[in-house]
Amino acid sequence: MPSAELVIVAFVGLALLASVISSKTRTPYTLLLVLLGMLLATSSVSSILGVDLINDQLVGGGLFVVLVLPPLLFETTINMRAEAFASVSRPALLLATLGVVVATLVGGVLLWRLAALPIYPAFLFAALIAPTDVATVLEIFKRVGVPERLATLLETEAVFNDATGILVFASILASFSTSAPSLAGASADFILRFGGGLLVGLAVAMGASMLHRLLTERMSELILTIATVYGSYATAAAIGASGLIAVAVAGLYYGNTVISRQVDVAAEFVKSFWNVLAYIANTLAFLVIGLSTNVGELLGGLGATAVAYVAVIAARYISVQAIMGVQPIAGEKFENSWRNVALLGGMRGALSIVLVASVPTTVPARELIVTMTLGVAFLSIVLQGPLLTRYTSRVFRGR
Repeated sequence: MPSAELVIVAFVGLALLASVISSKTRTPYTLLLVLLGMLLATSSVSSILGVDLINDQLVGGGLFVVLVLPPLLFETTINMRAEAFASVSRPALLLATLGVVVATLVGGVLLWRLAALPIYPAFLFAALIAPTDVATVLEIFKRVGVPERLATLLETEAVFNDATGILVFASILASFSTSAPSLAGASADFILRFGGGLLVGLAVAMGASMLHRLLTERMSELILTIATVYGSYATAAAIGASGLIAVAVAGLYYGNTVISRQVDVAAEFVKSFWNVLAYIANTLAFLVIGLSTNVGELLGGLGATAVAYVAVIAARYISVQAIMGVQPIAGEKFENSWRNVALLGGMRGALSIVLVASVPTTVPARELIVTMTLGVAFLSIVLQGPLLTRYTSRVFRGR
């Protein structure tokens, strides 16, 4: 059992090394974290640090979703103005719900019919890879230069699509057993997850907003925001709703009713605190992707990964075109450049890795599903991130 101190020192050291290399070479910090994590996982040091145990606890044990994603969501939504959210809510929520379903169906059919993958593994993989990754999407749109409304649209999609992705994945996974849910049952489950998370997040944030009036010290306010984040997550999870939806809604409400009305110094104090936490969480998210990726299996499954990646891109393209390219559906027809950014910006990452870790060992072709998931997440970061940066710098320069 490795000491916690040693693990923390190693992780901080990797983060510092990635930061230094990034500043000297202009290589994206997150890409370096993934590569350094992969190197660490394949080195002899991995056994000393207990990398397998860390992966089991963080990814397989579900700690990643609880500890890492809430700070990322809260930091994003407390900075999101209600007017900006309202202007993109229709297309963003359609991408987060209908878009995930379309991507799952298209991806599953492509892998089943064209790649000759058995139908169950094909659709199971398509479901767990369909939702865009919160950590990856939020990070990339802080770096690239795109119109603020477009960034808000895709960030909102990433924040809210977890409920749909988890539900579709869970429904397909359950179909392997005799307890496969009916369409009505799956729909009711989705309403509970999404609607329950929304109501819990709103209720907790409203309570926090009232409590805030009694506070006079900055540190007390920080404690209140921490309680809001993890209180909303825990309450929603306890009733079977989406904790991440609850955190996102709580952040949106709290940011617009409390933080936006504070004097600049007080608001910046809270925002700076959550900015630091989000940075740490983001660092951990990309290290986990690297640590979870077995280089040998990745190389051995290159063919399957390439086919899976093409299917994922095709599914994303169709879902984006079906929603953002049709005015009656999205409420407006978005220009080609925005749809291209939505295609390239729909990256996969840690969320899919967490989902694939929950797939039982009895599921057919499980090892292939794991390999394809890790491979697609890796290619998504390595290929789409740089492509998106180049594309946006060319298309949106001076706009």
